[in-house]
Amino acid sequence: MLRREFLIGTLSITTFPTSVLASSDALIVNRTETCGCCGAWVESINFAGLRTEVNFVDEQTLGLIKSQLGIPLELSSCHTATIGSYFIEGHVPAEDVERLLKEKPNALGLSVPGMPIGSPGMEMGNNIEPFDTLLVFENGKIQIFNRHNRPPSV
Repeated sequence: MLRREFLIGTLSITTFPTSVLASSDALIVNRTETCGCCGAWVESINFAGLRTEVNFVDEQTLGLIKSQLGIPLELSSCHTATIGSYFIEGHVPAEDVERLLKEKPNALGLSVPGMPIGSPGMEMGNNIEPFDTLLVFENGKIQIFNRHNRPPSV
Protein backbone atom coordinates (compact mmCIF):
# COMPACT_ATOMS: atom_id res chain seq x y z
CA MET A 1 0.00 0.00 0.00
CA LEU A 2 2.80 2.45 0.84
CA ARG A 3 4.42 1.79 -2.53
CA ARG A 4 1.12 2.53 -4.30
CA GLU A 5 0.66 5.81 -2.38
CA PHE A 6 4.26 6.76 -3.17
CA LEU A 7 3.73 6.05 -6.87
CA ILE A 8 0.47 8.01 -6.99
CA GLY A 9 2.12 10.95 -5.23
CA THR A 10 5.11 10.84 -7.54
CA LEU A 11 2.92 10.58 -10.63
CA SER A 12 0.71 13.43 -9.48
CA ILE A 13 3.68 15.70 -9.00
CA THR A 14 5.16 14.85 -12.37
CA THR A 15 1.95 14.62 -14.42
CA PHE A 16 -0.07 17.64 -13.27
CA PRO A 17 0.15 20.47 -15.75
CA THR A 18 2.19 23.26 -14.23
CA SER A 19 -0.89 25.48 -14.30
CA VAL A 20 -2.87 23.17 -11.98
CA LEU A 21 -1.23 24.58 -8.86
CA ALA A 22 0.50 27.62 -10.31
CA SER A 23 0.48 31.06 -8.79
CA SER A 24 -0.86 33.82 -11.01
CA ASP A 25 -3.29 36.69 -11.14
CA ALA A 26 -5.95 34.35 -12.56
CA LEU A 27 -7.97 31.76 -10.71
CA ILE A 28 -6.74 28.37 -11.87
CA VAL A 29 -9.93 26.29 -11.76
CA ASN A 30 -9.74 22.50 -11.60
CA ARG A 31 -13.02 20.77 -12.37
CA THR A 32 -14.52 17.80 -14.13
CA GLU A 33 -15.88 18.32 -17.62
CA THR A 34 -19.35 17.02 -16.77
CA CYS A 35 -20.27 19.35 -13.88
CA GLY A 36 -22.53 22.14 -15.15
CA CYS A 37 -22.58 24.11 -11.91
CA CYS A 38 -18.78 24.42 -12.05
CA GLY A 39 -19.08 26.09 -15.44
CA ALA A 40 -21.78 28.42 -14.11
CA TRP A 41 -19.50 29.35 -11.16
CA VAL A 42 -16.65 30.15 -13.55
CA GLU A 43 -19.01 32.37 -15.57
CA SER A 44 -20.04 34.24 -12.39
CA ILE A 45 -16.38 34.78 -11.46
CA ASN A 46 -15.58 36.07 -14.95
CA PHE A 47 -18.66 38.32 -14.93
CA ALA A 48 -17.36 39.90 -11.70
CA GLY A 49 -14.15 40.82 -13.53
CA LEU A 50 -11.84 38.09 -12.23
CA ARG A 51 -9.81 36.12 -14.75
CA THR A 52 -9.94 32.31 -14.85
CA GLU A 53 -8.05 29.48 -16.48
CA VAL A 54 -9.89 26.15 -16.44
CA ASN A 55 -8.30 22.70 -16.26
CA PHE A 56 -10.56 19.71 -16.90
CA VAL A 57 -9.44 16.81 -14.72
CA ASP A 58 -10.88 13.47 -13.65
CA GLU A 59 -12.26 12.82 -10.16
CA GLN A 60 -9.09 11.09 -8.94
CA THR A 61 -6.86 13.96 -10.04
CA LEU A 62 -9.24 16.48 -8.47
CA GLY A 63 -9.03 14.54 -5.20
CA LEU A 64 -5.23 14.60 -5.33
CA ILE A 65 -5.24 18.35 -5.95
CA LYS A 66 -7.53 18.91 -2.94
CA SER A 67 -5.27 16.74 -0.81
CA GLN A 68 -2.11 18.58 -1.90
CA LEU A 69 -3.74 21.90 -1.05
CA GLY A 70 -4.78 20.70 2.42
CA ILE A 71 -8.53 20.88 1.84
CA PRO A 72 -10.31 18.69 4.40
CA LEU A 73 -12.97 16.33 3.02
CA GLU A 74 -15.70 18.00 5.10
CA LEU A 75 -14.93 21.34 3.39
CA SER A 76 -14.90 19.93 -0.14
CA SER A 77 -17.10 20.81 -3.05
CA CYS A 78 -17.20 20.01 -6.76
CA HIS A 79 -14.35 22.22 -8.00
CA THR A 80 -11.11 23.64 -6.63
CA ALA A 81 -9.37 26.81 -7.71
CA THR A 82 -6.14 28.49 -6.71
CA ILE A 83 -5.03 32.09 -6.93
CA GLY A 84 -1.70 33.25 -5.60
CA SER A 85 -1.02 31.12 -2.52
CA TYR A 86 -4.73 30.56 -1.73
CA PHE A 87 -7.22 27.85 -2.61
CA ILE A 88 -10.84 28.65 -3.43
CA GLU A 89 -12.98 25.58 -2.80
CA GLY A 90 -16.50 25.36 -4.17
CA HIS A 91 -19.08 28.04 -4.87
CA VAL A 92 -17.29 30.96 -3.21
CA PRO A 93 -18.76 34.31 -4.31
CA ALA A 94 -16.48 36.62 -6.30
CA GLU A 95 -16.81 39.35 -3.64
CA ASP A 96 -15.24 36.98 -1.09
CA VAL A 97 -12.35 36.14 -3.43
CA GLU A 98 -11.75 39.85 -3.99
CA ARG A 99 -11.82 40.53 -0.24
CA LEU A 100 -9.38 37.65 0.40
CA LEU A 101 -6.94 39.10 -2.14
CA LYS A 102 -7.27 42.58 -0.67
CA GLU A 103 -6.90 41.59 3.00
CA LYS A 104 -4.30 38.83 2.42
CA PRO A 105 -4.90 36.88 5.65
CA ASN A 106 -2.39 34.26 6.79
CA ALA A 107 -4.59 31.35 5.70
CA LEU A 108 -4.77 28.51 3.19
CA GLY A 109 -7.92 29.69 1.46
CA LEU A 110 -11.69 29.91 1.32
CA SER A 111 -14.35 27.21 1.16
CA VAL A 112 -18.07 26.97 0.61
CA PRO A 113 -18.62 23.30 1.46
CA GLY A 114 -21.12 21.31 -0.55
CA MET A 115 -23.28 22.95 -3.16
CA PRO A 116 -25.69 25.38 -1.43
CA ILE A 117 -28.69 26.44 -3.48
CA GLY A 118 -28.43 30.12 -4.31
CA SER A 119 -24.64 30.25 -4.21
CA PRO A 120 -22.87 31.38 -7.42
CA GLY A 121 -23.36 28.66 -10.03
CA MET A 122 -26.14 27.03 -8.00
CA GLU A 123 -28.92 29.51 -8.72
CA MET A 124 -32.38 27.95 -8.90
CA GLY A 125 -34.85 30.78 -9.32
CA ASN A 126 -36.11 32.09 -6.01
CA ASN A 127 -34.89 29.01 -4.11
CA ILE A 128 -32.01 29.99 -1.87
CA GLU A 129 -30.48 28.68 1.30
CA PRO A 130 -28.16 30.41 3.74
CA PHE A 131 -24.48 29.54 3.45
CA ASP A 132 -21.17 30.67 4.86
CA THR A 133 -17.83 31.21 3.20
CA LEU A 134 -15.20 29.75 5.51
CA LEU A 135 -11.60 30.91 5.95
CA VAL A 136 -9.33 27.87 6.37
CA PHE A 137 -6.09 28.06 8.33
CA GLU A 138 -3.02 25.84 8.13
CA ASN A 139 -3.59 24.50 11.66
CA GLY A 140 -6.98 23.14 10.55
CA LYS A 141 -9.03 25.84 12.22
CA ILE A 142 -11.77 27.60 10.33
CA GLN A 143 -13.69 30.81 10.84
CA ILE A 144 -16.64 32.37 9.10
CA PHE A 145 -15.35 34.80 6.49
CA ASN A 146 -18.74 35.91 5.18
CA ARG A 147 -22.42 34.98 5.52
CA HIS A 148 -24.78 34.84 2.56
CA ASN A 149 -28.52 34.64 1.92
CA ARG A 150 -29.41 35.41 5.54
CA PRO A 151 -32.55 37.32 6.45
CA PRO A 152 -31.84 40.84 7.72
CA SER A 153 -31.44 41.14 11.49
CA VAL A 154 -34.33 42.72 13.32
